[in-house]
Amino acid sequence: MKKVFIDGKAGTTGLRIFERLGDRADIELITLTEEQRKDTAARKAALNAADIAFLCLPDPAAIEAVSLIDNPNTVVIDTSTAHRTSPDWTYGFPELSSSHEAAIKSSKRIAVPGCHASGFIALVYPLVEAGILPADALLTCHSLTGYSGGGKKMIADYESDDRDALLGAPRQYGLTQQHKHLKEMKAITGIDNAPVFCPIVADFYSGMEVTVPLFKSQLCDGKTANDIIQAYKNKYTGPLVTYCDSADTDGFLSAAALSGKDSMKITVGGNEDRIILLAVYDNLGKGASGAAVECLNIVMGNEKTFGLEI
Repeated sequence: MKKVFIDGKAGTTGLRIFERLGDRADIELITLTEEQRKDTAARKAALNAADIAFLCLPDPAAIEAVSLIDNPNTVVIDTSTAHRTSPDWTYGFPELSSSHEAAIKSSKRIAVPGCHASGFIALVYPLVEAGILPADALLTCHSLTGYSGGGKKMIADYESDDRDALLGAPRQYGLTQQHKHLKEMKAITGIDNAPVFCPIVADFYSGMEVTVPLFKSQLCDGKTANDIIQAYKNKYTGPLVTYCDSADTDGFLSAAALSGKDSMKITVGGNEDRIILLAVYDNLGKGASGAAVECLNIVMGNEKTFGLEI
């Protein structure tokens, strides 16, 4: 039985991980009292006693937590942004390739992908890898997310009885093009330039829809939308990330279509000249805690879907 500690269990991602692990017979959860979870000595003891430690913390606190670990056998699964492009950490998206999955299985330091970044990377990585999209392509990405992605404060704002009326309409943010996910979106896909990124938060609890539009002229010579579809069919065969020919309902694709699930659907819209790449998933599932538990399952040698909702 593996000992598991969640540092930051009180946050949105930490709570979801705790819920997924609470009834598992193969895990012993190390827990701290309310007072202890803010005590550095208590956290250090728990981190070093754990076989596997989840970090569900702001970036500076995640960096501090890693510095507290001197047990060489402790596996760290970090859900923050702090280590996603570090060469000493493994990027926790096993569906990208067999080598990604093998690296997760053997790694002591695993960085869980960001919610927006997960969809963009799932869409772009296979195309660069297969020589369908050139690395120097100039890309745009739109991402629509539920408000739970903003954490406890944003959830409270949206669910308040006297909330601001402006919250009833979708709100675009990241207007300075400095969003924290851009670094991994560029680094993991291998593209030369970060995309123009337009994240939007709307008045629904959870779910995410990421769109990357392309002109055929942006593809490598001779490549078509059919080549994109075939690359996705070859790459995403499930059980958690799956290509489907159509993910819409009567021409509408809801960002909440997989709310509460830990899976992701990939599809392609548009036509031969104007192509739309689409990823639908839950920002709290494959975009956060579900992806973290999937990494845990791989580390432990379990089925990737164990304890997950697909």
